[in-house]
Amino acid sequence: STYNAALSLYKQRKWDEAIVGFEKALELRPNDGPSKLYLERSMTYKKNPPGDDWDGVFVMTTK
Repeated sequence: STYNAALSLYKQRKWDEAIVGFEKALELRPNDGPSKLYLERSMTYKKNPPGDDWDGVFVMTTK
């Protein structure tokens, strides 16, 4: 699926490609919560990449 492909790119730290993929997934399913969430996270990580030891887990820094 489009979402799974984008998620794979996200886990590979390919932020730009993941963003495009999640945007495409949202075109197909505009209310898809996981696509919205990972789109936001991809944008965040593009601006502020995680450390080398990143395992795909998103760590909240603010409440």
